[in-house]
Amino acid sequence: MAKKVETVDMADQFSEFKELKNIDKTTMISVLEESFRSVIAKMFGSDENFDVIMNPDKGDCEIYQNLEVVADGEVENPNQQIGLTDARNDDDPDCEIGEEHTRKIDFAKFGRRAILNLRQTLASKILDLQKDAIYNKFKDLEGDLVSGEVYQSWKREALLLDDEKNELILPKDQQIPTDNFHKGDTVRAVIHRVDNQNNNPKIIVSRTSDQFLRRLFELEVPEIHDGLIVIRAVARKPGERAKIAVESYDDRIDPVGACVGVKGSRIHGIVRELRNENIDVINYTSDPVLFIQRALSPAKITTIRIDEETKHAEVFLRPDEVSLAIGRGGLNIKLASELTGYTIDVYRDLDNEEDDVYLDRFNDEIDQWVIDALKAIGCATAKAVLNTPRQDLIDKADLEEDTVDEVLAILRAEFED
Repeated sequence: MAKKVETVDMADQFSEFKELKNIDKTTMISVLEESFRSVIAKMFGSDENFDVIMNPDKGDCEIYQNLEVVADGEVENPNQQIGLTDARNDDDPDCEIGEEHTRKIDFAKFGRRAILNLRQTLASKILDLQKDAIYNKFKDLEGDLVSGEVYQSWKREALLLDDEKNELILPKDQQIPTDNFHKGDTVRAVIHRVDNQNNNPKIIVSRTSDQFLRRLFELEVPEIHDGLIVIRAVARKPGERAKIAVESYDDRIDPVGACVGVKGSRIHGIVRELRNENIDVINYTSDPVLFIQRALSPAKITTIRIDEETKHAEVFLRPDEVSLAIGRGGLNIKLASELTGYTIDVYRDLDNEEDDVYLDRFNDEIDQWVIDALKAIGCATAKAVLNTPRQDLIDKADLEEDTVDEVLAILRAEFED
């Protein structure tokens, strides 16, 4: 067996790779060995009979080729076999036929092309390793808050760079409608998702997701961060309005008061971050009736009928409270439905209007979709429709003139009778 000869310092030629972020020493050594083996396999057809020994302390590499000793003249594959005389002359004088002879490989003697090939192979593996590290890091951070500096802003997306110069993509549909970014601005968002098509990680961030609102509250309200207050549900239309239901595990803590802060000190920062989005903070309760009542605030409800199986609620209010419950453009009732998980229908309380009739009573004469369109603008009864200006019914309910005239005729006939 050949004695061990002095090694050639190869790994040190690639010392610039040693300081790469997110790559530990063990992984680095493994990648170096793989790179050497890859080049060896290209040069010799296989790396199976080679030993590649990395010496991390010395920063060098030893390469040995293991060859079968055969009789002189019977060498069929010089990459696998060696003649007896050659083996004995290669510093192994006592070897015999059938034994294994180990030859030291001086990689540097293979020339500039081999070293360049090694460098390219190593660079490719390091790049893949870096991409994997970035993907794994940010995949674990999905839903977490992140800050980045605007590097470039285009029509469809903005490119942010975090403190480590990782690229964060903020698409237009994940921006608050009134967001307007300039290069150098610091922007907060949550990591929405991490794509990894063709091993090319793409970090997508969002300012419109419910999770962004949750993380901002965790940041501004210590009781939420510490787990004393829990966010039970969130519903929002980015840039316009949001509803958030909170609950405290400590009876001494008022969850709503803690979230709002003294004179709104805590919530004002969140509102500014969300471009003046109006935020309603309500006390969560497992009682669906009470939860719906709170969710429809500021409207005051007279009666609620709910079906827990179908998650449907019928809410009755005084006529002057209906518009408050529905909100501008139907936003209040929509958010209340998202927050509670119930489909909510609003009706006028007819206790003092015994001669009025709910529109659903006319579904044999009026198409249900027309009734639903009228109810969506707060006209759930016949008199509510008749007391609404004709043009408002056309514009707000988005109905054709002929349809509105037909509905009015049917309803007037009811009261004439």
